[in-house]
Amino acid sequence: MTQPAATTPSPHTSGNVGASAGARESQADDPADGPTPRPAAAAGTPIPSTPDCGEGVSRAAVPGDRGPGDLADVAALIQAVDVDGAAARLAGVALRTRVVAHPGLGRRTGVPVWLKCEHEQHTRSFKLRGAYNRVAHADPARRARGLVAASAGNHAQGVAYAAAQFGIDSTIFVPTGANPVKVARTRRWGARVEHVDGGVDAALAAAEAFAAEGERLLVHPFDDEAVIAGQGTIALELLEQVPGLRTVIVGVGGGGLATGIAVALAKHAHGADVRVVGVQAENAPAFADSFHAGRRLTAPAGFEPADTIADGMAVRIPGRLTLALGCSLLDDVVTVDEDAFWEAMVLLAATGDHAVEPAGAAGVAALLRHPHLAQGPTAVVLSGGNIDLATADRVTALATAAAIPVARTA
Repeated sequence: MTQPAATTPSPHTSGNVGASAGARESQADDPADGPTPRPAAAAGTPIPSTPDCGEGVSRAAVPGDRGPGDLADVAALIQAVDVDGAAARLAGVALRTRVVAHPGLGRRTGVPVWLKCEHEQHTRSFKLRGAYNRVAHADPARRARGLVAASAGNHAQGVAYAAAQFGIDSTIFVPTGANPVKVARTRRWGARVEHVDGGVDAALAAAEAFAAEGERLLVHPFDDEAVIAGQGTIALELLEQVPGLRTVIVGVGGGGLATGIAVALAKHAHGADVRVVGVQAENAPAFADSFHAGRRLTAPAGFEPADTIADGMAVRIPGRLTLALGCSLLDDVVTVDEDAFWEAMVLLAATGDHAVEPAGAAGVAALLRHPHLAQGPTAVVLSGGNIDLATADRVTALATAAAIPVARTA
């Protein structure tokens, strides 16, 4: 993991392994070399708005956004993400999910690989952690007016679960076409669900308007200090569960999970250099491209959430907080193709009976494509298991027909 004081926004040239086509540099990398460490800067140094790599990214930046340098003091932001407080609030609420070794991936990468089973959380996703922490941290009077959120499904369940625990109403805005399994499970927790055309970003705009008109509590899916802190509690568990932890590989949508883990490791790794690598869908690369450019970029022109099977990471614009933290703390953000998600889901189903949704399998997909990302004992976060029936049926069919050679990594 890059040290907290390192606020140079541009990741290493080795990040070209996974950057989308628009963000790749022309030089070649030796995959065996792995990521090159970034130089450290003085603590609290503002992140420059001019990137030192990613010049190949030609898309327009977010209008009016000067990049992570808007948040001048990233060190203060890191301190504001209270992972210890989140752990106290989540005690007895969130499950301490297990880790299991995966010998096949260990042989493929040459290092021990452990799977962190967040798909076995109460809501079958890590999202419960951040959502509950935000709600528990909120002003009780505002919380009592009801919770509002926008989500493709997993955050929705986390917010609905939190509302049920506090005995308050929740309204969730989901994009039209959202995973019906996730929607049904959200309703099961007692939430009212509203469908919105235009993807996650349109749903978030509708949620913001609804929250404002009733002074309700809006629980953002990722760009919120308390949400980030809640997700970071996973890292506290990993430090206790994985001997000699040196790398964490985790899927990225808006960036709350990856940056929460990175913040927690910055505060609790006790001098150990634990790398954090994010993984995003090649067809939905907004966070990856922004990370490599050093400024917030929108998704490529013509992007639609349906472009990727990994609906949980189909975000058009990364968060301001999460990108600032990511540029300071993440060691790399890579992208993977759509087939890699299918291969990863089949491998997990065939070698451990793990029912993991596409976005939840992102870390394994990255190791299948780029095994050198695992350096030293490595943890891969299986972030969600809310898999829709059609996807689950196809995974079963692929595994049964041996259409993907899982035996090589079993």
